[in-house]
Amino acid sequence: MFKRTAALAAGLLAAGALQAQANTELTVYTALEVEQLKPYQEAFEQQHPDITIKWVRDSTGIVTAKLLAEKARPQADVVWGLAGSSLAVLKQQDMLEPYAPANLAQIGAHYRDSANPPAWVGMDVWAATICFNTVEAEKQGLSKPHSWEDLTKPEYKGKVVMPNPASSGTGYLDVSAWLQTFGEAQGWAYMDQLHENIGQYTHSGSKPCKLAAAGEFPIGISFEYPAVQLKRKGAPLDIVLPKEGLGWEIEATGIVKGTSKLEAAKKLADFAASRAAMDLYKANFAVLAQPGIAERFQELPADYEQRLIKNDFAWASSNRDKILAEWRKRYDGKSEPVSQ
Repeated sequence: MFKRTAALAAGLLAAGALQAQANTELTVYTALEVEQLKPYQEAFEQQHPDITIKWVRDSTGIVTAKLLAEKARPQADVVWGLAGSSLAVLKQQDMLEPYAPANLAQIGAHYRDSANPPAWVGMDVWAATICFNTVEAEKQGLSKPHSWEDLTKPEYKGKVVMPNPASSGTGYLDVSAWLQTFGEAQGWAYMDQLHENIGQYTHSGSKPCKLAAAGEFPIGISFEYPAVQLKRKGAPLDIVLPKEGLGWEIEATGIVKGTSKLEAAKKLADFAASRAAMDLYKANFAVLAQPGIAERFQELPADYEQRLIKNDFAWASSNRDKILAEWRKRYDGKSEPVSQ
């Protein structure tokens, strides 16, 4: 009897060891908003119970810099939720494993890498938005802006907060869009004028909208996700979409070249481009990489997608270092301290 019990226990231990070996942990770098991580992870792991996700999260610029610093010895297996322009930089550095996910045919051609197979595939779109606190504006006698140009008015001096483009993908899409929309010379001239009214540059794309919602600054240059979420929670915000057009970015997924967990990484890439994932993304974003799935947000106009500028991602990624160096030289003095 004792021998049978011991043999059974040994068998159970061996089975447990095999199960533990069967589980694959993927290290996933992301700039997704914190509250989005859990539902996305749960949905993926429910489909693939043998794979678990270990998140490494920060703002877009910091995640991008970390990946580039680790080029010789990559620590990530997958990038899930990072700016398309950042992934384009990684592609230029030959750091991504080209892969065509199962649902690639359903992804809009302008929401993915153009190569076949692609180095990265889009998930959703986020775009520039001005968060305008109507209560604070009334207290301070401020008019409502309707354009990017309006933000240079003297009445807004010290009252505007925006993201630092070196650390925030939202900040970079703003700067890139102004340079593309106004032309480079006029774009830098515009930012010189805007700088006079900036109270602070933050290291997060959502923080300016949160600061505006809290009344710390009446105007925050941000993106539509936090604007919509905060307005739904009762914040006294008007969501302003400047009439010159909206800079925008693709949130995207890519597999890191050299991962030892390639098969599991491909399963995550498949999921990230799937209808099931799009149904999760549509709760947060009004424009998706798969057309025909997104639902209109009542807080945004029906022609929201048509307001996006014609964005040259290849130009934005290839000129990124030069643009950021110039931006730092001109404006970095008003950046918030980097938290340790």
